[in-house]
Amino acid sequence: MLKLTTFQGPEQSPKNPMSDKASCYGALDVRALNVADDNAKDGEKQEEMTTLKVHEKEVFGFEHQTFVLIEDITQFAAMDETGATVVAVYMRCLFDVLKTANMVNIVGFVDPAQVSANSGSLTQRSHLLANRLQKTDGEQIFFMPYNPGHHWVLLICKNIVNTAIKMYNSHIGRQGRKAPIWKTLQGTPKQPSSVECGYYVMHFMRDIITDPSLEFEKKFEKGKDQAPYPQEAIEEVRKEWADFVCLQME
Repeated sequence: MLKLTTFQGPEQSPKNPMSDKASCYGALDVRALNVADDNAKDGEKQEEMTTLKVHEKEVFGFEHQTFVLIEDITQFAAMDETGATVVAVYMRCLFDVLKTANMVNIVGFVDPAQVSANSGSLTQRSHLLANRLQKTDGEQIFFMPYNPGHHWVLLICKNIVNTAIKMYNSHIGRQGRKAPIWKTLQGTPKQPSSVECGYYVMHFMRDIITDPSLEFEKKFEKGKDQAPYPQEAIEEVRKEWADFVCLQME
């Protein structure tokens, strides 16, 4: 599912200078840890855990650490339901694409771990989101993967001038402020079952930033083809994620 929130402003999308051939690359602080099992018998293999630490203030607007565990990798490899860590790592991958294409001032990211339903109170999440959106020049669109509970959706914020203030005031019920305008983009590809939502959200983000026009509202408007992504398209995203993680482990 893809949702868009927008505010009254010029009906214009920024131009996307990116080609579809830009590659995902970047740098993470990678550490491999061997976790000892005190109860393990002699000769038993100890459980191995690989941790990737993401320190990139530019990606989510604050000094950030994301830990990728073996559990995350095995779930991803089996194409099980994805958690916020997997989605955040792919956003880190896409951030390098944006840097390569000089698009960092056009597209921004909100950390899914900070705004999803199990991350603190509603007031805390609203405050964190408002702070994130205020740290912009007003021209970016923002991707905000959101999990209300066992399902991923992609929220997109655009026309960010005063958006953060409007969203926060709307949440606390302050009078005299316009509420956000929510628009559901109903022409997005429909996932075939309940486990693909995270992969679809990642592919939605990829689709949008690799479209030279950035006209995602037209692309996903009602009446467009709602057929599922072919499995090959999902595998392309999964391969990019895996290549990115493996590169950091070298």
